[in-house]
Amino acid sequence: MKVALIQSPLIWEDPNANRKAFESKMALLPNNVDLVILPEMFTTGFTMSPEHIDASEGLQTVKWMQSMARELQIAIAGSIVFKEEGKYYNRLYFVEPHGGFTTYDKRHTFTLAGEHKKYESGEKKVIVHYKGFRFCPLICYDLRFPVWARNTEDYDVLIYVANWPKPRISAWDTLLQARAIENMAYCLGVNRVGFDELGHEYPGHSSAYDVLGNQLALSTGEEILYVTLDKEHIDKNREKLQFLEDQDDFNLL
Repeated sequence: MKVALIQSPLIWEDPNANRKAFESKMALLPNNVDLVILPEMFTTGFTMSPEHIDASEGLQTVKWMQSMARELQIAIAGSIVFKEEGKYYNRLYFVEPHGGFTTYDKRHTFTLAGEHKKYESGEKKVIVHYKGFRFCPLICYDLRFPVWARNTEDYDVLIYVANWPKPRISAWDTLLQARAIENMAYCLGVNRVGFDELGHEYPGHSSAYDVLGNQLALSTGEEILYVTLDKEHIDKNREKLQFLEDQDDFNLL
């Protein structure tokens, strides 16, 4: 499976402009791409003022993702600001080529930025089955909490979409590799680049790791990274090493 990680600057609180920008980037994708991953809050940047975003924009973006997925015959994943029943969510959509989708609401809202005061915390971990692979999509701050990512579902690929700033980028690099190693899964992290309206700098470092923690891709600039996922690589190493068989037996309450 071929995956495209789109590392891009984001236009502050302007969903229409961001949709157009990503549409232009996706027009450059080769025909053999199966999945495209976009950053966290890819239509707005990491805004703590969701009330500035028209409530209709969430649904408009979902429809746009469905349209692009059908047109290009690819799956698209990324998180957006979504308002539902008067509450705001940092919600990831994994949209498949036929238009169907799976959603994941960010479990660990970023208290340092006050995200917990603006957005509802998700309660459910989800696994997406797509083209023979099992994906576990997570969002930014979730990366710091290994128990939430613990591979008890026998998933194949971890996805992290983020707006991860420059001062803590070494943690991003280290934890992505750690999540791959401890879960014996591919780990794909997609960050943004550039500055936001609050002056925060985002250095990219979108990257991919295989099940042994070997880095497959890394970038610090505005570009599209390509990674090929190999199911045989997963099965072969899990069967040989059996690390997941030895993990502690406990459940989240």
